Amino acid sequence: MAQEPPQALARLQRMYASMQLTRIFEEVLADLVTAGDIKTPCHLYIGQEAVASGVCEALRPTDTVWGCHRSHGHYLAKGGDLDGLMAEVFGKATGCSRGRGGSMHVYDERVGILGTVPLVAATIPVAVGAALAYRLRKESLVAVPFFGDGATEEGHFHESLNMAAVYKLPVVFVCENNLYASHMHISERRAKDNIAESGPAHGMPSVVVDGNDAEAVYAAAEVAVLRARRGEGPSLIEARTFRWRGHVGPRWDMDVGVMRNEMLKEWLPRDPVARAGRRLEALGVDAERLREVEAGVRAEVAGALARARAAPWPDPATVSDHVFVSR
Repeated sequence: MAQEPPQALARLQRMYASMQLTRIFEEVLADLVTAGDIKTPCHLYIGQEAVASGVCEALRPTDTVWGCHRSHGHYLAKGGDLDGLMAEVFGKATGCSRGRGGSMHVYDERVGILGTVPLVAATIPVAVGAALAYRLRKESLVAVPFFGDGATEEGHFHESLNMAAVYKLPVVFVCENNLYASHMHISERRAKDNIAESGPAHGMPSVVVDGNDAEAVYAAAEVAVLRARRGEGPSLIEARTFRWRGHVGPRWDMDVGVMRNEMLKEWLPRDPVARAGRRLEALGVDAERLREVEAGVRAEVAGALARARAAPWPDPATVSDHVFVSR
């Protein structure tokens, strides 16, 4: 039996449970969307769970995460409230954004989730602004924007990397390169597949990591987070991964085209959740224990679903709350 320090084994067990939570939550969510019970547009994270779990494992609760349109995994991995997220996608008053945000605008200040935004690349400069505030206030905090490969083609991305490097801000830029921006493969949009080279070009270290290996993601994030916390400046992580479902919605075949269909067949055996499970078994964790973890997560999600269905709708009289300033 392979030997692993107890701390590392416990860490992998936490990441496995975190990935199971995101996977099972989104599988249930996909069924709800298909049945018409959920009306908000949902961009699913299935297949990419190791990135959020690996990065967030390296963070403190007080560090901040800045998400995008595909952020259920970021929210849950950072410790967000499962009940709050389930109620939010239903649009209920008990949702983490009080039913006003739906799938793409989630918030939980308690664990450093200060908002996810569906506009491509929009939260990258927001994270840099937060990091500037941390530095000016001399706080030992780190800001982490998660974004897709398509966001690296926006000006926001390059301007943000440059500013963070100039002022040595505590930012860890995490690009979840799932090879597709909406329906277009990276080879159709870029002359070169070279996102990681943007780091050194803007004066910061970068690393390309297997985004389906939670341990590898954690190792890269730990180095980058510690560097940022020491005041040594930002880093860029390019995590190579692949989303299993369509750009938006629950269907497996939403993204038409032979190339993506064939690529999905190649990526399914690289399932990050199953991979972490096999790794834990190799380290001596009994398969029955892993089944218990999965069963426990399924029970948690089922409970959250029942509570969300029973939760109240927002009061129509509050429709203008948080829109206009009240004096």
